[in-house]
This record gives sequence, C-alpha cells and structure tokens, in this order.
Amino acid sequence: MNWQPTASIQALKARACLYQQLRAFFHARGVLEVETPALSQAGNTDPNIASFSVNTPQGLRYLHTSPEYPMKRLLAAGSGDIYQICKVWRQDEAGRKHNPEFSMLEYYRVGFSYQQLMQEVAELLQLAIPHLNTEPRILTYRQAFLQILGLDPHQASIEQLAACAQQQQIDFQGELSQQAWLDLLFTHCIEASFPTDRLTFICHYPATQAALARVRLENGHWVAERFEVYLGPLELGNGYQEQTDADLLERVLVKDAEQQAQDIPVDTRFIAAVAAGMPFSAGIALGLDRILLCRLQAKQLTSMLSFAWEIA
Repeated sequence: MNWQPTASIQALKARACLYQQLRAFFHARGVLEVETPALSQAGNTDPNIASFSVNTPQGLRYLHTSPEYPMKRLLAAGSGDIYQICKVWRQDEAGRKHNPEFSMLEYYRVGFSYQQLMQEVAELLQLAIPHLNTEPRILTYRQAFLQILGLDPHQASIEQLAACAQQQQIDFQGELSQQAWLDLLFTHCIEASFPTDRLTFICHYPATQAALARVRLENGHWVAERFEVYLGPLELGNGYQEQTDADLLERVLVKDAEQQAQDIPVDTRFIAAVAAGMPFSAGIALGLDRILLCRLQAKQLTSMLSFAWEIA
C-alpha cells in the first residue's frame, strides 16, 4: 500500500514559507485574517461547479467551493478588509492542474476598484513567484481575441467562431452556443499564447460571464467588471468588482440554481447581508497550490500536495 506523501519536504517547506510571506503582506496593509465555516446549509449554485455534500444530524450541509458568501457577510457586518487561507472542495476537478480538494486565498479590499486590486494582486504574485518579469500584461477580453484570432468576441457569429476553430485545427463535432465557442477558442488558442515569464490579466469579459461582478456598458457592449490572472496558460485567480445589488444577485443565484445538476439551495443569508449594506469593494480568489507550482517551476500539481486525492 502506498502511504508516502506526494510532495517533497522541499515543497512542504516552500508552502510554509509562502504562507508566512502572504500573512506578512496582508499584515503590512492592515488586512484582517478571518476564518469562516467549511460546511454550509447552502451550496454554490454556479452550474459549472459541483459541490460535495455531507449528511449531518441537522440535515444536509455543503463543503464550500469558496469562502465567498460568508466573507461577504462579514464585509456587510463591517469587518473592513479581510483575507482567508483555507481548503475548498469541488467535485469533478482532477488532473495535472486540478485536485478536488485544494487551497485557496480569498481576499476583499473595501473601497478598491478592480483596477486597484489588479495592481495589488500583481505585487502579491511577484512576491510569491520571484522569477516573474515585473511588468504584467493587461488585456481586455476583446483585445485578446482581436490580437490573437482577429475576431471581435462581441460581434462574431456562431458560424464565424466555428470557422475560426476549424482554422485553428480544433477538432470538435457538434453544436455549441456562441459563449461555448468563445470558451473553446479562449482555452485552446488564447490561453496558450500567454507568456510564461510574466503575468497576464484579462478583464472586461462579456456580461454573460459576469457571475457576481458588476457590469457596465463599454463601446456599445455590456461587459463584466471582473478579471482573471494567468501565468502562461495557467489561471491563478479570478477577481471581481463586487456586485452590491441584492435583488440582482438573488436573480443570478436563482437562475444558476435552476441550471444546476444538483438541487442546491440558494444562500438567502448571503442575500440578506448584501441587502443590509455590503460596501463597495473588490475581491479575488487565488489558487495557492497553483501559485506554489509556479514558484517551484514544477509540472504536476500533486507534487505540491502532501497527499494527493487518490491516496488521501
């Protein structure tokens, strides 16, 4: 029976050093470390994310896929700037760059714009991954498509997107929505073009990908005030200008829940907290195992984990 750890002692020490640096980074900026429950009566309604559930004497509970909802409840209660380092769980996420149980850094800055948050995230990641080029690239979603594929994602038809995929030798048979074609081209062509020695920030995704971020009209198209940060093709984090309209958020969560394969209850306490007055803020979730992978310039995510999912 294989009982040995999948991470080396060097990787374990590197993780401990990374966490010390992160805590010092936030302490210097007056950001409070918090802890929230891993089990909740409500799960993540995002149809692209599947939650693990646990039977308890008090009923079904869901392991959090992110500490987002309770942290936003703390913001509404007047916590100010906060961060959390924690384990999170997502079903059906396993592979060279995925593990169903992984470590996340999530933090929120009250009064920050998402542009200010991008700048701070760049500083944080340059501390965490010392070999990075100091100048990150910032592209809008539209700029990325125009530069790399010569297509405007806000105007391209399904037929044009399918033709582009064929030109890029993406082998796919079947019908897809416009957004699904955009996702396919983004993951197979655009992400693959990102430099491996510097950060790439992609912002202003189509409003259909807003999730819980604010949206705004830009050049005649509605875009989300959110961004993702990459090193090479590897996504490290996803940040928002947080939506503070409780009615709008409730509509999003209810609509998402209807598309979920699981019967996931909407987090009504989160909605009530936002309605009570969540402050203007920007927040981000960062994958710490992936950051550690980049820090050590390693190949396999399992080599960053004390025990991989298969032998945990």
